[in-house]
Amino acid sequence: MHRKGVRGLSCELRIYRPCSSADSDSTGGALQLHYIPLQLYNFSPHQRKLEMANPMARSFLQVAASEEVASPLRVVQIEGLAILKIIKHCKEFSPALVTGQLLGLDVGSVLEVTNCFPFPIREEDEEIEADGANYQLEMMRCLREVNVDNNTVGWYQSTLLGSFQTVELIETFMNYQENIRRCVCIIYDPTRTNQGVLALKAMKLTDSFMDLYRNNNFTGEKLREKHLSWVNIFEEIPIKVSNSALISAFMTELEAETPVSQCDYDRLQLSTGPFLERNVEFLIECMDDLSMEQQKFQFYYRSLSRQQAQQQAWLQKRRAENMARKAAGEEPLPEEDPSNSIFKPVPEPSRLDSFLITNQIANYCNQINGVVGQSFNRLYLMKALHEN
Repeated sequence: MHRKGVRGLSCELRIYRPCSSADSDSTGGALQLHYIPLQLYNFSPHQRKLEMANPMARSFLQVAASEEVASPLRVVQIEGLAILKIIKHCKEFSPALVTGQLLGLDVGSVLEVTNCFPFPIREEDEEIEADGANYQLEMMRCLREVNVDNNTVGWYQSTLLGSFQTVELIETFMNYQENIRRCVCIIYDPTRTNQGVLALKAMKLTDSFMDLYRNNNFTGEKLREKHLSWVNIFEEIPIKVSNSALISAFMTELEAETPVSQCDYDRLQLSTGPFLERNVEFLIECMDDLSMEQQKFQFYYRSLSRQQAQQQAWLQKRRAENMARKAAGEEPLPEEDPSNSIFKPVPEPSRLDSFLITNQIANYCNQINGVVGQSFNRLYLMKALHEN
């Protein structure tokens, strides 16, 4: 929609509209933002003269146009109430995995999460999935009516011992990226939180990985070309907890007057066996999966070497045949035959699964190292107490 601006400037107004019910059903209730980018045309001679006289002076339209370039995401700022809702929802249904919608604002390099609501637990039935999409749409309409932020900025989900790096998570990210410029996934682990650490992290896919995933080409050549390894799939964004001044004052009133005198003996609990046992079990399963992926690549390289040997043998035979035909005065045959099966390329298996499994192994190892380090500190402390 064009409109005549100030001093003869022609511009396009930015238009935002919420998604329709059909769009919301197809995107899981995600809010679509349709806009027309702001552009500049036909500078008047007077304005050109002002620009030349003062290069630092910038019009409002120029500033708005320069803001089209998205700044990288630096921090995810979450309201304390939204974190409590996430923790409550995940703990109530633990060990079952649950998900929910994140609502907020995208402001510069900060993604603000101001509210959230849970998704109903869905089954495989299509009717129940349709009800879940309608539920999301109704929730966002109700929040908009009461003047609450209803812009979708991502989703949250629970996990079990950090086992969240899956193909399903990547596909969900790609579906969100089609409608939202920037989104994050908040991962909460209730099992690890029971060990005394708030296991809450904000994850997003790297831009290089998303470009490669759209082409669906995870061959070794493409990975080397993009300089992509298993470390570059996910990117963790720092989380900053934000509270209003009234909530901060109320929390200050709730603090004990003498926190030093409090005896929290639960921190000295030495029972970490079940947590370590589960981590080691998952780690062994990942190692088995990784060995199966390596067997696929071994079979691929054996097939490739076998094909190359067959091609060389066929080539030598064809060259000898061409020499005989040349001596007999006949036309030589082509040295390549596309119809022959030995010249068809052997499909290279995707390295995405092996990358995800390697990420999971690294995650389990880090968790084991963290728990074992804390356990050693407790053991040394208890030893000193017994000696005294």
